[in-house]
Amino acid sequence: MQAVVLKNIFVNDELNKLGLSNIEIKTFINSSFTLFLMLRNIPISLVPLLKNEAYNAGATLVLSHNKKQDRSISEGIVAGSKDAFDILYKKLLLKPGDSEQLGEAINKAFANYLKNNNRELVLGSHRFELGKKTLIMGILNVTPDSFSDGGRHDQLESALAQAFRMVEEGADIIDIGGESTRPGSESITVEQEIKRVMPVIEALKKDTSFKMPLSIDTYKAAVAEQALGAGVEMLNDVWGFKKSKAISKVAAHYDVPVCLMHNRDNTDYDDLIPDILYELEESINIAYRAGVKDNQVIIDPGIGFGKDLDQNLEVMKHLSSFCNLGFPLLLGTSRKSMIGKTLDLPVDERVEGTAATVAYGIASGADIVRVHDVKEISRVVKMTDAMVRR
Repeated sequence: MQAVVLKNIFVNDELNKLGLSNIEIKTFINSSFTLFLMLRNIPISLVPLLKNEAYNAGATLVLSHNKKQDRSISEGIVAGSKDAFDILYKKLLLKPGDSEQLGEAINKAFANYLKNNNRELVLGSHRFELGKKTLIMGILNVTPDSFSDGGRHDQLESALAQAFRMVEEGADIIDIGGESTRPGSESITVEQEIKRVMPVIEALKKDTSFKMPLSIDTYKAAVAEQALGAGVEMLNDVWGFKKSKAISKVAAHYDVPVCLMHNRDNTDYDDLIPDILYELEESINIAYRAGVKDNQVIIDPGIGFGKDLDQNLEVMKHLSSFCNLGFPLLLGTSRKSMIGKTLDLPVDERVEGTAATVAYGIASGADIVRVHDVKEISRVVKMTDAMVRR
């Protein structure tokens, strides 16, 4: 069972997906209720109790009208005040089995929703107050074959110069990657990846004039071990700890923030947004079981990974659903094919498209944006923050 607090601007879309008529939707969203909770994978046997308890708590419930749905489960939206939801989940917790599990899911959803306030990201000696400003993660690919900048910074001198340049242009974090993750790229050995990233990491850490925290972009435990052992302050795993669960133990050992990105090797979803949320929660649970702390988890919906163009655009439209999980959200859209296909432009002409996705992402609740063009995007971020984070 899954419960997610919805941003009001997306309630109409979700009600439409449930199969409600326009009149039913208008009646529902024009009510005096202030909070909306999406419930998924609810056992049919639990529905009568849920309806009754929601009514008694002063809330209202609408269920899916979709006849194609699995008849053994249901999904719906509950609308009510915070007091009504407090009463509802406490009543459900008093009953054993599925009812208790649903009560826990509702309680967790609101805890995550409220947790979005007063958050802090600690990267070594650096402390960032999330929500105050959008953080910029500069991309430093020390690879010969990355889709956008492969071969530009695969020599030590040029890589170091680029790191300093991005800091001057406004980067808060430098993300170093030694293996291309573009579609069709060939994987490299652990030894090759370490040989690419460690000279850059060691040089930056030895240079007392370089002050910014570093992130290592890898899904390999041995690479993470070397990088974090050398003082790197963050781990960015494009497979969300699912390629190698051993890397989660490394992250827990070094007690660093981790970015868990959604990824999969196909685009066959039953229901796109719920499926991605569920798969991200799987990654989060892997992190928890390894000992990663709750306040060390960052999530990334994985634009461009395991998704086609329409799916990427749909994920962008529903970014707030990921924010409502209660973890800082990192958004990586820079120069990606979603932009290239939409605008019909090559990689080196996608800065304006990237800017649009960044501005929209910030307005939807993104905390960190991962980009190539730091100077241009830092201006976009500053202007968008001035409007959104007042």
